[in-house]
Amino acid sequence: MSAHELAVWRFGEPRTWLTPELLLAEVRDTIDKLNGRPDSTDRCLAAVDAFLADRTEENRAAARAAYLAIPETQRHYALGDMDRKDWPFQVLVTGPGEHLDGTPPGEPATREEYDDAIAYFEERAKWIAERPARVPADGPATPIAPAIHLYQRHSREPSDDPGTKALRNDFPAPVLVDGVTYPCVGHVYWALSTTDPAARAAIRDANTVYAARDRAADAPRRGWDQARNAVMTALLRAKYTQHPALARILLVTHDATLVYDDFDSGYWGDDGGRGRNWTGRLLELVRSGLRAEQAGITLPEPGTAAV
Repeated sequence: MSAHELAVWRFGEPRTWLTPELLLAEVRDTIDKLNGRPDSTDRCLAAVDAFLADRTEENRAAARAAYLAIPETQRHYALGDMDRKDWPFQVLVTGPGEHLDGTPPGEPATREEYDDAIAYFEERAKWIAERPARVPADGPATPIAPAIHLYQRHSREPSDDPGTKALRNDFPAPVLVDGVTYPCVGHVYWALSTTDPAARAAIRDANTVYAARDRAADAPRRGWDQARNAVMTALLRAKYTQHPALARILLVTHDATLVYDDFDSGYWGDDGGRGRNWTGRLLELVRSGLRAEQAGITLPEPGTAAV
């Protein structure tokens, strides 16, 4: 074989230790994982737990069979311990003075090694039991509250109890920017995308956010795609600063992931899990800022979101 005159290789007979049976075992494990079922490693760990709870030879034999059912290529990684690899498995399921069938020949495990393996799994079980209660120093990594979907609706009039639809950018909550009042965040967002004063006025006066978008599309634009996240962040801060009642609605979502529907944009919306959900993410950012203010943490004043 040549590499475009850069190098030349000569190959001999191919050799591999990957047998058809081993490959099929890996495929079965992958199918189990993709379907959310326990794979061979999970089944082995469950068998070890059963043995530790009731240390009979029958349970040890079940754990041994489960260990040998793990594809040989995956056994080193079964415990997620790159220092000890699967050695605690081998010793535990074999017992002191015995040698495990199906593994390379070696010295039988000693009583000291066996006791060490027992201690290893007991400590591992204790660590796993405590793990859910451990919280990082700066708080949990995942939300405690369930995700909230901000479904797309057509809101023309404010409501005494708008619920989460008040968090949408087309909700009729006037926003003051640079001395001009716009009907909602969506209107001012599209108005700021153009440098033409007449186009801005036309966008402000549009009946709907969709009409505002269409007018903005025909107006002279500036480097919008690189600046739009910063603009939207400022506008959302202005909305919830200028409307304390709406800020309370946002705060009631606690730490929930906010999933924003947007039929027209996979950038601002979730699009069934395919979009980037930037509106939802920025709402969470603004919510965090409101929480910081409640806690007395000094933040830069949002002002009126002048752009």
